[in-house]
Amino acid sequence: MSYNGLAKDIVRLVGGEQNVSSLVHCATRLRFKLKDRAKADKATLENLNGVLSVVESGGQFQVVVGSHVADVYKEITKIANVGATAASSDEPKGNIGARIFEVISRSFSPLLGALAGAGMLKALLTILTMAGLLSAKSGTYFILSAAGNAVFYFLPIFLGITLATKLGANPYVGGTIGAALLEPNFTGLLAAAKSTDFIGIPVILMDYSSSVFPVFIAVSIYAVLEKFLKKIIHKDLQMFLVPMLSIAIIVPLTVIAFGPFGVNVGNAIGAAIDFLSTKSGILTGAVVGAGWTFLTLFGLHWGLVPILLDQLAHGGSPLFAMLAAAPLAQAGLALGVFLRAKDKNVKTLGASTLVPALLSGVTEPILYGLMMRYKRTIPYVIIAAAVGGAINGMFGTKAVVYAFPSALSIPAFAPMGIHIIAIGIAFAGAALMAVLLGFEDKKQKEVVSDNKVEAGQPLVKKEAIVSPLTGAIKALNEVDDQVFASEAMGKGIAIEPTVGKVFAPADGVVSILFPTGHAIGITSEEGAEVLIHVGIDTVQLEGKYFSPKVQQGDRVKKGDLLVEFDIEKIKEAGYQITTPVIITNTSQYHEIVETNQQRIEAKEGLLTLVI
Repeated sequence: MSYNGLAKDIVRLVGGEQNVSSLVHCATRLRFKLKDRAKADKATLENLNGVLSVVESGGQFQVVVGSHVADVYKEITKIANVGATAASSDEPKGNIGARIFEVISRSFSPLLGALAGAGMLKALLTILTMAGLLSAKSGTYFILSAAGNAVFYFLPIFLGITLATKLGANPYVGGTIGAALLEPNFTGLLAAAKSTDFIGIPVILMDYSSSVFPVFIAVSIYAVLEKFLKKIIHKDLQMFLVPMLSIAIIVPLTVIAFGPFGVNVGNAIGAAIDFLSTKSGILTGAVVGAGWTFLTLFGLHWGLVPILLDQLAHGGSPLFAMLAAAPLAQAGLALGVFLRAKDKNVKTLGASTLVPALLSGVTEPILYGLMMRYKRTIPYVIIAAAVGGAINGMFGTKAVVYAFPSALSIPAFAPMGIHIIAIGIAFAGAALMAVLLGFEDKKQKEVVSDNKVEAGQPLVKKEAIVSPLTGAIKALNEVDDQVFASEAMGKGIAIEPTVGKVFAPADGVVSILFPTGHAIGITSEEGAEVLIHVGIDTVQLEGKYFSPKVQQGDRVKKGDLLVEFDIEKIKEAGYQITTPVIITNTSQYHEIVETNQQRIEAKEGLLTLVI
C-alpha cells in the first residue's frame, strides 16, 4: 500500500490542509480537528482504499486506518502542515466536556506506544521471574526493570510536554514543571519530613512519581499564565523572562495547592470505583466490560487512561481488569467467524483480525471489519465481555502494570488465575455464540400464499454484475493488498486485465471518480455499490496512464466505456495491474456469488448479488 498516496487522498477528502486545525494519531486512528466539518467528504473517505471507517466523536473527525496509522500520519505531515498544533481562534470549540476529553486524549496519544511497550516489558519480567529463568536480584533484572519503570515514574515530565504542546504553550517548560516534582532535592524533603514551607506558606509533601492529575492541573494553569505574560512582557525579553516567571510561579503553586488537590482528586476517583466494586463488583464489572466496546468504537476509550494510570500508581487498577474482558471477547468473535464461515475470504478476514487482537490487544479491525459489517454479532461481544468483566469485578482482580489487554499481557493482572478464567470465558463465549448462532444478518423470508405466486416467479431477488474488464480471474484474498484481501472494503473478485479498458458493470450512476482515474465507483439502479480499483498503489501515478471517459455524477448504461489505461506503461512504472472489483455495500446482500470462470471477457457475467 502507498502511504503517500493514501495520505494525499485523506488530506484532500477532509477538506484540504487549510481545513485542518490540528492532527494527532493513536493506535489505529488519525484524529483530525477540522475548521469546517461540512468541507469533509465522509462518504468518499469511508470508501477509500486503506480507510476502515470514519468516526465523529469528542469534537474530532477520526479516520480509522488500522495498525499502519503511524506511517500514514508521517506521510501526511510531510505533504501538509497539519501537525498537533494548538487550536486556532476560528476552530469550533464544542461543549466543555468534549474539549476536556479532547485535551486528555491528545495528551496521552503520543505516549501510548511507550506506555504499552514498557508495560509489556514489565509483564515479561514477571513471567521470567515466576518461571525461575531470571533472578529478581540480578543486574539483568534491575536494568530491564528500570527500562520498564522509567516512563511511568517520569510520567509527569512526559505529560507536561504533551499537554503543553496540545495547549499551545512551550512544551519544554511544561516538561520542566513536571520534572521539578521529581527533582532529588525536592523528593529528598519527603524522606526527612511530611511537610515543609515556602516563604512561610505550609507545603504538604507528596510523592508525585507516576502521578497524572497534579501535572494536568499545573500545566493547564501554566498555559494560561504564559499567554498572559506574553501580552505584558516586551518581545525582546520574552525568551528568558516568560519561562523564568512561569516556572517560578507554577512550581511553588503546584506543591502548595495544585499537587495535593490533584492527588486527592485521583484518590477520590479510585476510592469511588473501589466503593462501587465493594458494593457490587459483579454489576460494576459487567457494566464496564459491556460498555468498553462502545467507548472504543467511538474513540472515547483513551479518555479513561488518566484514571487507569492513577489507579496503577496506587497499587493496581480494578477498572483495567474489568474492561480487559472486552478486547478478548472481540478476539473470540474473530475466532468464531473464522470457524463458522464457509467463504474463504471471510475466513481470511477472521484470521487476519484475530492475530493482532490476541498478540497486541488492537481490536479496531474487528470492530470495523466484522462487528460493523455483521451487526448481529454486537450482542455476542457485549454479553461475553459483561460476564468476563463481572468475574474480574467479583473477585477484585487488578491490573498491576499498564499493558493493552491481550493474551500476552496476562501476567499484568493479579490474581492471574482469576483473570485467565474471566478473559477465557469472554473469549470462548463470544466465539461459541458466533459459531452456534451465526454471524450474518438473517434476511426475512417473504411469505407468499400459493394463490399469489405466478408460475416461474422467483422468491429470491438477484442482481447481475457484469465484468468491467477482460482478463484472468483471481480470488480477492490473493490480491497483494491487505485491505482488499481481508474484505475490509467488501466482498468481490479480482481481475488481471489484458485490455486497458474499464466498462460499466451495470446501469447506474458514477458515484465515485478519483481525480487520478485509477478508481471508479458505480451505484447501480438496483442499489449495488461497485468499486473498480485499477491496479495496486496506482494512486501514486497521480493520473499518469489513466484516461477517464466519464465524470462523477454521470448516468451510464451497462457496457459504457468508463476509463482507458495503459497496462504496459503502468507495469513499467513498477505497479501491479491486478484490479479488485468490490461490492462496498456487501452487508445488504445475503450472498455474493462469484463466477467460476478462470478467464473472462468484458461485459460477461461476473458476480451475482442475492438479496
